[in-house]
Order: sequence, then C-alpha cells, then structure tokens
Amino acid sequence: MFAPLVLLVRSWLGIKEFNRLRGQAIALHAQLITQVCDRFGLGRTYRQNMIRLARDNGKRLGLLA
Repeated sequence: MFAPLVLLVRSWLGIKEFNRLRGQAIALHAQLITQVCDRFGLGRTYRQNMIRLARDNGKRLGLLA
C-alpha cells in the first residue's frame, strides 16, 4: 500500500539518510509503545508482542519496503 511512496522517499533522500530517519522513527514508535505499556501496567511480554505486531503491520502495509 505505501511501498511506492516509501521507495520514492528513499530515492529522494538517499539510502543512508533514509535508513537513519527510518531508524529514528522506529525507535520513537517503540518508546511510545513502552510508555503506553508502563502507563497501563502491562508486562514486558505484552510490550514485546505489541512491538512485533507493529513491525508485522509495517511490513504488510509496505512501510518497511
């Protein structure tokens, strides 16, 4: 779904800069998931499962193209 847009942005920014920004976005998303789990008292296993779910959804949507 988003793969063509991701590929366009990657070619526009260059692979090195694109990977740096993507890594930062992934790290921020993982931190947000951690904060939500901490706020609601969810355990480490649940947090890990949510991060895996986010990764799998990103693959399905083409965000990790």
